[in-house]
Amino acid sequence: MAEQDGERARIIEAAYRVLAASEGESVAVGEILTEAGLSTRAFYRHFDSKDDLVIAMFRRDNERVMTEIHAMVAAAESPDDALRRFVEGTMRLASDRRRRRRVMVMTSAQAVRARGYAAERARSQAAQESVLALVLEQGRDAGLFPWARAPKADARSICAVLWHVFGEQIAGGGSTGADEAAGQVVDFALRALGAPPADAGLPVPEAAGKRTARV
Repeated sequence: MAEQDGERARIIEAAYRVLAASEGESVAVGEILTEAGLSTRAFYRHFDSKDDLVIAMFRRDNERVMTEIHAMVAAAESPDDALRRFVEGTMRLASDRRRRRRVMVMTSAQAVRARGYAAERARSQAAQESVLALVLEQGRDAGLFPWARAPKADARSICAVLWHVFGEQIAGGGSTGADEAAGQVVDFALRALGAPPADAGLPVPEAAGKRTARV
């Protein structure tokens, strides 16, 4: 079992390297296996097709990201802190060179063309929205987000803005760095939710100061 898990990991990592180096050109399974130093038989022990490999790569990366997001949000001291961590954690994928490269591979034309990619991406986005929706619901209940009347819809809107800014960062078209862009998204979201500015000197409900976002 450990040997087969090692084979699978070698194929996936080789696929990342080959796809990253392809610069948009189509990549064959044979090229990936040459990079991995494995046989065609080894490939089909783990994957039904190249599309199946791409989906496996997407799922693995998404599971890692979601684990990190859950951990960051769960460690937050308050709902507004959780929202900040959610945004900053997502944008960190664009600022970290190694992870940015992996995102570029998984959003490349070759990856997007894989059968099942659109459904997998939709599931990933829905999972992220559900995390944020719970944060907004907790913030509303604590009195921090008085305008969060529809947490699920509000989470969808905030995520749409976040993903747009994230896409600009990945494409290299953003007018600011990832950290500054994250701050702008957080500021927009807090204002949209009716959260008081950090320097407003307004009282914060006691429950908000004690409540930790739980996801």
